[in-house]
Amino acid sequence: MAEIEFSALAQQCLNRRIADVETLQREVLAWASQRNLEHKTVNWQFSKTKARTKLQKHYSNIMLGN
Repeated sequence: MAEIEFSALAQQCLNRRIADVETLQREVLAWASQRNLEHKTVNWQFSKTKARTKLQKHYSNIMLGN
């Protein structure tokens, strides 16, 4: 989900040359504030069951401490 948010930030806010760090900070904060005001969400379609099936080999590694 983080990658989806970073992609939205890049496409909607960072898709141009920004002259300095202060402007970058101001633009990113304004973008994030607007996104929060609009209650934007990520439509996550990967269920727990699908995740467990797909990532089973990783779960066993975590459980075994590997």
